[in-house]
Amino acid sequence: MNKKNELLSRRNFFKTSTLAAGAVLGGGVFASTFSGCDDSKGDRSSMKASHHNNIAQESQARGRMFFTKDIDFAVLSASCERIFPKDDLGAGAIELGVPYFIDNELAGAYGYNAREYMQGPFENGTSTQGYQTPMIRRDIFLEGVKTIEKQAIHHYKKSFVDLDSKDQDLILKDFEADKVSMKGVLSSYFFSLLREMTLAGVYADPIYSGNDKMQGWKMKEFPGAQMSYLAFVADDKFQKLSPISLADMQGK
Repeated sequence: MNKKNELLSRRNFFKTSTLAAGAVLGGGVFASTFSGCDDSKGDRSSMKASHHNNIAQESQARGRMFFTKDIDFAVLSASCERIFPKDDLGAGAIELGVPYFIDNELAGAYGYNAREYMQGPFENGTSTQGYQTPMIRRDIFLEGVKTIEKQAIHHYKKSFVDLDSKDQDLILKDFEADKVSMKGVLSSYFFSLLREMTLAGVYADPIYSGNDKMQGWKMKEFPGAQMSYLAFVADDKFQKLSPISLADMQGK
């Protein structure tokens, strides 16, 4: 087994969960270490305040457009990091800017379901029938992160961001398994949106606030938004190209 496969084999996040299907999509998906947290050492008592201060400072630099409360954004960030944590293969969701990607998307057409039919009647549909709730996505995410925090307080008497990675995983696994009650939507559906948007933020063009410094693309050796491949069509050699984002094309 080569080194890369050995690293991948250690990824045991939600071993018996259907989350494993999502793991193949990302170079750093579902490892067992929360970014910035070493569960084996350090005092976690001041982590919540420190984390919130960092989030507040980062929001001034990058700009939050939807989540107005630091605790909500902190819970979102910690949840994304458990889905796509930092490991030996590369950056995690927080370092990649995924929480800002989700925040910005929720402030726009995606969050308002602007391009979708959202009139009734709303019935209990099957799993193959797509969107089956009158709630728009921004409301689902806000309700979701608040419910994650409530679950942490109820079960552990701590904020979700202050829990160790194993306890955070247990809470998220309950959401995926529909063991958590949410207003207007199934917790499993919220979790599916959270996982979907986390991966989208990892691999979206950096112009949308995620995939910071194209690190997500670099982990997958994805070339990004190349203008053309004509120069390499007739070349028999494998071409490894440095990724280019849409922002790099401005002015060209």
